[in-house]
Amino acid sequence: MPDAPEPRAEAPRMFGSDAQSTPLPWAWATARLEAARNYWIGTTRSDGRPHARPVWGVWLDDAFWFSTGSIAAASLPTRPEITVHLESGSETVILEGRAVLVEDRARVVTLVDPYNEKYHWDMDPDDLPGPFYEVRPRVAFGWMSDDTGLDHGARFETSATRWTF
Repeated sequence: MPDAPEPRAEAPRMFGSDAQSTPLPWAWATARLEAARNYWIGTTRSDGRPHARPVWGVWLDDAFWFSTGSIAAASLPTRPEITVHLESGSETVILEGRAVLVEDRARVVTLVDPYNEKYHWDMDPDDLPGPFYEVRPRVAFGWMSDDTGLDHGARFETSATRWTF
């Protein structure tokens, strides 16, 4: 798959005003998406209640790919809007997009190899524990923050970024 165009980076609106930050490069976010082991997804149940859970996944070809057999798998066919978050609150990346079911077996095969390598797993593309989904971000947010708080939010305020695709 060809690389997607570079998203537009800008300072986001945070806490009721426009952040006064220098946007982070998209490469900063993709490096963290590739390296992460655990990701959190946020979906909406059929009755409108939220559902969040950690999942394993891979960042590949400008998209996040994951498999789940959880409540999310039951909700996504009718409510495909999703957020994907890294575990880190110090180097935060949040994706917003739509989860699309991966139905092409050849594509599933290409996803299982990097997934198995990353997690030292032996997932069989013909016997998946749950369906695979693709999430291409529409918008993403990222920032860095000082875990101690001693900088009074300076690192966050100078790095908060919104990427639009």
